[in-house]
Amino acid sequence: MPSRPSLPASHVRELAAVVTQLRRALRRSIRLDPAWQARPIAQVEVLQMLRETGPVRLGDLAARLNLAQSTVSALVSSLVTDELVSREVDGRDRRALVVTLSPAGRAQLTAWDAAHRRRLGAALRSLDEQDRAAVFAALPALDRLAVALGTDAGP
Repeated sequence: MPSRPSLPASHVRELAAVVTQLRRALRRSIRLDPAWQARPIAQVEVLQMLRETGPVRLGDLAARLNLAQSTVSALVSSLVTDELVSREVDGRDRRALVVTLSPAGRAQLTAWDAAHRRRLGAALRSLDEQDRAAVFAALPALDRLAVALGTDAGP
């Protein structure tokens, strides 16, 4: 097993702090948009996962979101009520149900993505050219970091 390079703990802490701050800022920012003030972020995450996976069983959806099945069931029930997702019989096992993103749910995600692009675009334009270039240059490495976090990267 190849050894992993040691990293300064302060760098890891700083990255974690910045990522947390960025995530909070994105969540607070989207709440300024009246269309998104009432929609819980957890519901949006369910919609986003369904966009990625396509129709999926509730248990599989819960596993992918790393949430309890009862939590995801409650989220899905609210989304069904709002007609953003539907529950349908699984074509492979008629005893099971799958959750599917509805056209209205897909439209909500399109609007969500557009709202984020507007907010991020405005924030990026407020940075100087050097900072913008640094952010864009870091994107491939941040993408690889996200992939590494999604695998068993270990301690």
